[in-house]
Amino acid sequence: MNPVALITGGSRGIGRGIALALAQLGQDLVINYASNATAAEPTANDCAAAATAGGKKIRAEVCQADISQSADRQRLIEFTRSTFGRLDLLVNNAGVAPETRADILEASEASFDRLIAINVKGPYFLTQLASKWMIAQCEEADSTASTNPPPHVSGYSPKIVTISSVSAYAASTNRGDYCVSKAALSMLTPLFAARLAEHGINVYEIRPGIIATDMTGAVKEKYDQLIADGLTPIQRWGTPEDIGRAVAAIASDAFPFSTGEVINVDGGFHLRRL
Repeated sequence: MNPVALITGGSRGIGRGIALALAQLGQDLVINYASNATAAEPTANDCAAAATAGGKKIRAEVCQADISQSADRQRLIEFTRSTFGRLDLLVNNAGVAPETRADILEASEASFDRLIAINVKGPYFLTQLASKWMIAQCEEADSTASTNPPPHVSGYSPKIVTISSVSAYAASTNRGDYCVSKAALSMLTPLFAARLAEHGINVYEIRPGIIATDMTGAVKEKYDQLIADGLTPIQRWGTPEDIGRAVAAIASDAFPFSTGEVINVDGGFHLRRL
């Protein structure tokens, strides 16, 4: 039986890159989307094809859910449970940018509330739900380890990955609400890492830099110039595939003695240079 990964916001951009990388590992997938069903279904099909091309067979299912809503979060977990019966990896990827970039002296409460609900509250409480289920699976695996572990818990080593942003620490005064939401999101990883370590559940944060997606399309010329001027030591845009490789490394259990770690996938943006 394949491991199962749940990817929020998995239909396009970074989420799609992560889904494809995990499919190539041979993981079954739940690809969550909030509204873009026309992107989710092709992504699921592409994941199945990518796995097949690598000699693996997977299932990739899609599930609509708005993670800012409690009932939708519960439904997403129940969909995963009823479809696959297990959860090995939660990838908190879903997130939004402000609909309008506004100076922090003019920005609206409505925009702030929207970003906090989707970017912070959603992942926080979805991780809570997933963690409780993972703990139950760990306990079941432990209770049968000395006899004959059933297929759905054999080799069970669950993980949680949250995709944040360099905006967790880099100030952008025309999108302060986004920066605040990502800074808050970054605390999710040490909190859950500390709480879940005793259960054998490792928790990680991946912090992307400037990634070529729909979200950054509107500022492409600006960042083209900044990158050319040396904003990042590695002078290129990041890609969803770069993030996918990092998640795949974690899913492959490449860091079994690490938890609470931040993995920067940012071309070296975080380096302080003189």
